[in-house]
Amino acid sequence: MTQTQSSPQTAQQAVVEAKDVVAGYLPGVNILNGCSLVAYPGEMIGIIGPNGAGKSTLLKAMFGLVKVHSGTVMLGDRDITNLRANHLVEMGVGFVPQNNNVFPSLSIEENLRMGLFLRPRKVQERLRAMWDLFPVLHDRRNQSAGALSGGERQSLAMARALMMEPSVLLLDEPSAGLSPVRQDETFLRTRRINKTGVCVVMVEQNARRCLQICDRGYVLDQGRDAYSGTGRELAKDPKVIELYLGTLAEDVESESHEGH
Repeated sequence: MTQTQSSPQTAQQAVVEAKDVVAGYLPGVNILNGCSLVAYPGEMIGIIGPNGAGKSTLLKAMFGLVKVHSGTVMLGDRDITNLRANHLVEMGVGFVPQNNNVFPSLSIEENLRMGLFLRPRKVQERLRAMWDLFPVLHDRRNQSAGALSGGERQSLAMARALMMEPSVLLLDEPSAGLSPVRQDETFLRTRRINKTGVCVVMVEQNARRCLQICDRGYVLDQGRDAYSGTGRELAKDPKVIELYLGTLAEDVESESHEGH
């Protein structure tokens, strides 16, 4: 498929780059078939596409949770292909999975402290930063994380990932299962995080809203990049609208009725 052209930022070194990634959960069974993605400093990148396109697999491959069979993942000038997730966290990669992303039996503050167990001396400083960014979490910091709503839990998961001051934050379907109002809050919060200087790469089911707030986007289909461009370019591209945005919007609408 012809790709929508985006504005290259060749003068800058990428924060993170996946190049020609072939990856899958089982040997010989690939979900990604040559995926590429690049994110530059300060950018917010959206990844959209139909179910089964490999969107979440791409994030997990970048975070060392899915085996990369060929291709590379770079963090700045460092090759991080197939490094373990705990090493990537130390190197400045944050990851927020869609599900099971908090410790429900621990309090909000205990969850955040778990996010910085590698650097205990910075706990108070980073807690203050998270309370500023997520004031609702400060107000309820002693409450059990298991008692939080879906949107609040998503905020806590993001905050915990940010405790280590990552250079890039990988978000897997942050608005999934949330009501339209809570989805919007999540998108605004994500943009606010991005404005603090954290590069964000986000897989998102709400394709239209994702393209509205992202600097650039990638449309994945069958494990490959079908289209890429600025969020605005993709949102207005007739082929993207025809092939993806209509059906994706229907998927989101049906899922939002089940949200809370």
